Parts: sequence; C-alpha cells; structure tokens
Amino acid sequence: MPATFERAAGNIFRMEISGRLTAADFALLQRSAVAEIEQAGMIRLLVMLNGFDGWAPGGNWRDLGFYIRYANNIERIAIVGDERWRSEALMFVGADLRQAPVSYFAANDGDRAASWLAR
Repeated sequence: MPATFERAAGNIFRMEISGRLTAADFALLQRSAVAEIEQAGMIRLLVMLNGFDGWAPGGNWRDLGFYIRYANNIERIAIVGDERWRSEALMFVGADLRQAPVSYFAANDGDRAASWLAR
C-alpha cells in the first residue's frame, strides 16, 4: 500500500507515502486523520515520503474542504523526504497558510523531525 496512517505516540501520527499518491489514497489518509481528530481533538503529523514519486493525475488536488474544517486541529507537521519534493510538499500542505508550524526535513533526518514534532 503506497499510503499508511498510524499512531506513533500520544497525539503524534505517522503518514507513510511511497510511489505516486492517488486521490483515493489521499482520501483514505484524510478519513484516518478525521477519525483521530474527532477522538483526540489535536494531532501532530509526521509525514514520511519514502520513494515518493509525486501526485497522480486526475485527483481533485485543489479541494480545500479538509483544510478548512480541520486545519486548526493539526498542531504541527513535519515532512521528511527527498529534497526534490520540498517546495511542492510544503505548498501541498499549505505551509504558508497554516497557523501551525510546518517543517521539511531531509530524507535522513527522520529522528530530528520526530524530535521537532514532539516539542
């Protein structure tokens, strides 16, 4: 499966995304996040882009419904991946629009990202 969502610790959740992200996989990630937000209230996300190859064509990638409803329930986002995806990934999560801090870490900086996320 190219996209997974699981609890790492406390209110920190880990998303693993590999290959090309499809709209169906992204919808599954969003549904998982909504379920956890409804239980925990506030969450933090560690997004691991392992062998990530971008976004599949054909998805409604401009839909802001999730962001509008749940942006204030996400306290921090750490993204770990190849430097090649930095700009696009930060744009995709709306880093400049969020009140919550968002940071991108190099593929070998997963431990540093997890520490930053736990602060």
